[in-house]
Amino acid sequence: MNFLAPQPAQHDCCSAKSSRGEREPDLVVIGTGSAGFSAAIRASEFGANVVLVGDGTIGGTCVNIGCVPSKALIRAAETLHQARTASRFAGVTAVARLEDWKALVAQKDELVASLRQAKYANLLPDYPDVSYVPGRARLTPDGAVMVGDKAYRPGKVIIATGTSAAAPAIPGLDTVPWLTSTTAMELEALPASLLVIGGGVIGVELGQMFARFGVRVTIVCRSRLLPGAEPEVSAALSEYLRAESVDVRCGVAYEAIRQAGDGGVELAVRGADGTAVTLPAERVLVATGRTPNTAGLGLEEAGVALDDRGAVQVDDRMRTTRPGIYAAGDVTGRDLYVYMAAHGGKVAAENALGDESAPRYDATAMPEVTFSDPQAASVGLTEAVARRAGLEVETRVVPLDQVPRALAARDTRGLVKLVAERGSGRLLGAHILAPEAGDSIQTAVLAVKHGLTVADLSATIFPYLTTVEALKLAALSFSKEVAKLSCCAG
Repeated sequence: MNFLAPQPAQHDCCSAKSSRGEREPDLVVIGTGSAGFSAAIRASEFGANVVLVGDGTIGGTCVNIGCVPSKALIRAAETLHQARTASRFAGVTAVARLEDWKALVAQKDELVASLRQAKYANLLPDYPDVSYVPGRARLTPDGAVMVGDKAYRPGKVIIATGTSAAAPAIPGLDTVPWLTSTTAMELEALPASLLVIGGGVIGVELGQMFARFGVRVTIVCRSRLLPGAEPEVSAALSEYLRAESVDVRCGVAYEAIRQAGDGGVELAVRGADGTAVTLPAERVLVATGRTPNTAGLGLEEAGVALDDRGAVQVDDRMRTTRPGIYAAGDVTGRDLYVYMAAHGGKVAAENALGDESAPRYDATAMPEVTFSDPQAASVGLTEAVARRAGLEVETRVVPLDQVPRALAARDTRGLVKLVAERGSGRLLGAHILAPEAGDSIQTAVLAVKHGLTVADLSATIFPYLTTVEALKLAALSFSKEVAKLSCCAG
């Protein structure tokens, strides 16, 4: 059956349930996060009979322990910062304080529960061809999917089991009570001090958030903050965090961690210059990445290859090394964003049920946002990646003190960097560090997606006194001196 032709809607609930019970499913989806739900919903739209297997809380990482709870708390912390910096406007003062951490956490939990119900659990009755089966799945070498004692023999399988917090190889880590991003947001009380191991997205976001709630925060990392970002962005963000009294220590080696006599922790590190330092804190948060949830699924026995990190290997059609088995989302070890997981789930479903005309996974114009303050957002290639790919490039960096919106807001923290192909001017990458970078980056996403040039951006009308106008100013800087332009000129 070719599922990539829309099938007639099934209006008789009883006959739908009967048909489901009489035949094996066309597709089994393992995992109930964004990728799993996206795959199941897409498959059902084409008339496929789907079994959706979930182990644990429905909804996956983003809604339960990732994007939603962290951004709710980060926004709360931003209100405190805005009050503390209100005096940058003449004649303005403001006072704000965190009075009840437990109440804030409870409000966060209510939001998580409501979104989990509305965007996941409540959707299932709307898709009668999708059967939700709680339990842990395991693949067998002969192609069956076992859930408890029940064996399913579907036409196709999609693995979408996500990731869990990874533990770095630091001697002594197994002897101290370390926090993950999940447990850190569930603390009953704020610690006086917090050591954050890892300078990636999670470490930066939660480190700044806890600092704004009054915790003394130290962030340590092996290379630099946001190591995949442009170095100008990393350097500027490091200075902004230090200005908020966050102790940022980059380029260190982790030597050992131990429990201190006062009940806290002590991390021994060595700097690039060879200097050894011991860093004490009441609590430690490990934010060094995620590890794919592939253990116990029987993947390798079933012929599904994993990479050296334990992630499922897939091609651009989301096919694994076992015919008929696909994978999508964080379990593939790439592009760990909820919207890319959903995209991958849809691509996996269409390829599993369709033919060679089905779409391929494409992350060329994938936006990335770190919800620090200012936010760090990007799309496309960095300068270093473009050069490694053999491309000849030109770059321009415009600081936010050249952007009228930032001047009016009296907050010129940030910059915009554009990477363009030399000669053609085609935009290869855009990188924004600004308070509204997450919203502004979408203009650059469209430009990269459709092959626009910096000249195209220069010739586009942008609204005045917006952060996104910084993209136009950066594009103009390839041919003009922005500081010598009048408002909106170009």
